[in-house]
Amino acid sequence: MPEYGRIIQQLVERCKELPTKEERSEMAMAIIDFMGQRNPQLRDEENYKHKLWDHLFILADYDLDVESPYPFPTREQLAERPKKMEYPKLQGDFKFYGKSILQLIEKAIELETGDEKEALIEVIANNMKKSYNVYNKEHVTDDVIFRHLKELSENRLDLTGIDSLEKSKIYYTNNSNRNNKNSGGNKNQNNNKRKHNHKNRK
Repeated sequence: MPEYGRIIQQLVERCKELPTKEERSEMAMAIIDFMGQRNPQLRDEENYKHKLWDHLFILADYDLDVESPYPFPTREQLAERPKKMEYPKLQGDFKFYGKSILQLIEKAIELETGDEKEALIEVIANNMKKSYNVYNKEHVTDDVIFRHLKELSENRLDLTGIDSLEKSKIYYTNNSNRNNKNSGGNKNQNNNKRKHNHKNRK
């Protein structure tokens, strides 16, 4: 793994040569921290610590007897690549959505069921609606967006449980924030008016 460099590879080889498992485990932890510092971009990924331990085991050529917080993968497991989701081609009804929408859809599919997944699905649908309206220069009904989302996700993402995007959590959250900002602005304006009137009386 060239991204870690020769120094880390040498540290891994040194770790393997230590006589006791306790010493090897202690050095492995230090190597993991060093690997994280050398590749800070990994911290943006899910389960990045787990990935670092996997990478350490690969660097050790699958031969490292240490205490690890995660089970080490086998060569066979790492050789098995997850199947990529096969999307319909971006043509016809879908040509204006773009690859970024497809990537968000794939991310949403990977998430566990819960508020985060629902929120991301609603964000995707709202962005699809904007893309549709801009490209076609016409208003699209929400049921069309819901149908397109189901088709693009191969029936794995479904918003048919809500009547419209206006009734989604995202819509209410955004509007609530806007209303709070507006009410805050109105209060400031009213306070300024009172101060101004008070000065005039003097």
